[in-house]
Amino acid sequence: MEVLQIIGALITLLGSVFLLLGSIGLVRMPDVFTRIQTGTKASTLGAILSLLGIGIIYLDVAGKIFLLIVFILITNPVSSHMLARAAHYIGVKKADVTVVDELEDFENEKQKNETQISE
Repeated sequence: MEVLQIIGALITLLGSVFLLLGSIGLVRMPDVFTRIQTGTKASTLGAILSLLGIGIIYLDVAGKIFLLIVFILITNPVSSHMLARAAHYIGVKKADVTVVDELEDFENEKQKNETQISE
């Protein structure tokens, strides 16, 4: 049983490291969009690893932890996508180093097509 506890503790520690790196990334990134990406990726992996480590230590709650992991895998990407779309919609300024904005290109193309149809 000691081996499982050590493995669980190491995985939980690794999850904590990812959460720490994600928080550092939030401070270092230049704009909202890159901060959303950094925070989502790091928090998803960090939370999953932390929960997985706890699930290994406490096997009696592994089923509940599995459901939490599935919930995190579903909700984190969707919520970050919605935040980024909302920020783009209200016109939040992108960083000067941003080269590609596929959503803006798509919206411009859509507007051009709608204009052609209405003519």
